[in-house]
Amino acid sequence: MIAVDMGPAHFLPKDIPFDNSKLRLDDLLFVPFSEIISNTATLISMGNPHAVFFVPNCEIIELEKIGPLIENHRSFPDRTNVEFVQKLSDGRMRMRVWERGAGITKACGSGACAVAVAGARHGFINRKVEILLDGGSLWIEIVTNEKGILKKESSGNNRVIMTGPATKSFSGQLSDLLSQVEMS
Repeated sequence: MIAVDMGPAHFLPKDIPFDNSKLRLDDLLFVPFSEIISNTATLISMGNPHAVFFVPNCEIIELEKIGPLIENHRSFPDRTNVEFVQKLSDGRMRMRVWERGAGITKACGSGACAVAVAGARHGFINRKVEILLDGGSLWIEIVTNEKGILKKESSGNNRVIMTGPATKSFSGQLSDLLSQVEMS
């Protein structure tokens, strides 16, 4: 197992970045799909933007349809990662992810951290949680300030520690054609 300090979570719109001036009443950011408990997302930056939705069953979410709508929403100038999360118990959550620029992926470390922080802020989970992803489990611990407060503002007082295995996903060789490409 490998543990990494993922740094602090950030919640301010300017840190995500999120531009709420681009929202309209008929907006599609907070899509009213019946699978979503609330049609609002918890927005968090772990150095990259995340929109976390808590749902009763993340397996039924049509990630390939909903993911790109949220990722490319005009309120996210840098686009966003999208996580759908189901609470299994106080210490376990199931997550599915749509990564910006990549689509559906088996895992996302920064996404698992954002999910843990969002869950803790809403009181859904403890400060230590196992996140079950398609690619395996990650264990996230939120280390708060001396008062145990998870602050709203960007702060170095709140750290997120991610622990998990390092596994080989694939191996391959560059083709002869690719090896002949001149690097600039």
